[in-house]
Amino acid sequence: KVCSFSVQVIQAVFFGICVLTDLSSLLTKGNDSQEQERQLKKLIALRDWMMAVLAFPVGVFVVTMFWSIYIYDRELVYPKLLDNFIPAWLNHGMHTTVLPFVLIEMRTTHHQYPSRSCGLAAVCTFAVGYILWVCWIHHVTGVWVYPLLEHLSPGVKIIFFAAVTVIINIFYLVGEVLNNYIWDTQK
Repeated sequence: KVCSFSVQVIQAVFFGICVLTDLSSLLTKGNDSQEQERQLKKLIALRDWMMAVLAFPVGVFVVTMFWSIYIYDRELVYPKLLDNFIPAWLNHGMHTTVLPFVLIEMRTTHHQYPSRSCGLAAVCTFAVGYILWVCWIHHVTGVWVYPLLEHLSPGVKIIFFAAVTVIINIFYLVGEVLNNYIWDTQK
């Protein structure tokens, strides 16, 4: 629920920045303005950072976690009751299409990744912030936003949250390696 929505916002903002970057690049082509060039470089840096730290690792995480848990027991992440309100195509729009679009973006545009330590720190910050948000929602409402968490003991929840953070960091590294492989760059 919350993560799917967060990913949709991340993807919308990210791809909006991609479009803005492409349009800005086209509109400033052949222009010798130092200021426009400086602003375009900032926009490209923001686009690359968002791809590296948010769009790729969080997007891939949602797709793999959602469908893995769904296959195991869909009631833990997407109860059958939701089929009455959310059509299958919209479910795939939220939990499947993220992956091909982010892979197409990676293949068509070279992204400059931040230093590994900065990138991993940013991914960890996002993951921990998200976990704290999920815990805060439970604290305020008494309901876990993901039914899976209702079935875990407190100790297992801590292990689960740590594993989630590690997995997102692994997806960051996979994105970095894949980007370098596609664009044949060496660090």
